[in-house]
Amino acid sequence: MNSLILNTISKTLLPLLVLFSVFVLLRGHYLPGGGFVGGLIAAIAFILHAFANGLNETKKILRIHPGFLIPIGLLIATLSAIAPMIITGEPLMTGLWYEKDIPILGKIGSALFFDAGVYFVVIGVCLTIIFTISESV
Repeated sequence: MNSLILNTISKTLLPLLVLFSVFVLLRGHYLPGGGFVGGLIAAIAFILHAFANGLNETKKILRIHPGFLIPIGLLIATLSAIAPMIITGEPLMTGLWYEKDIPILGKIGSALFFDAGVYFVVIGVCLTIIFTISESV
């Protein structure tokens, strides 16, 4: 696309949308939101950037193939799901919580790490699909 307005606004919106997606991710273990919605917002930010500035420019920003995020996210989610079985002998996916509050985040637990894994999987899947379609056109 050769739209000056879209090129300019996409460069401004990319960091804002990624920051908002992290906010939604962190908010998700207390309120609605979480890894899936946050991952979609981040993916949309990169897709908007790719449409406005070209796929190669967006790949330069990402620096890694988005498909690499899928196994990383699956590993994080799986480890957070089986951690209670290993650490405390509790059933699969039982919530583990750190006792002390962490500034800004509040109490963190295994649900946050599960959401982070989902976040990376959603970004990886969405961007892999869109980038593959864009490269073939």
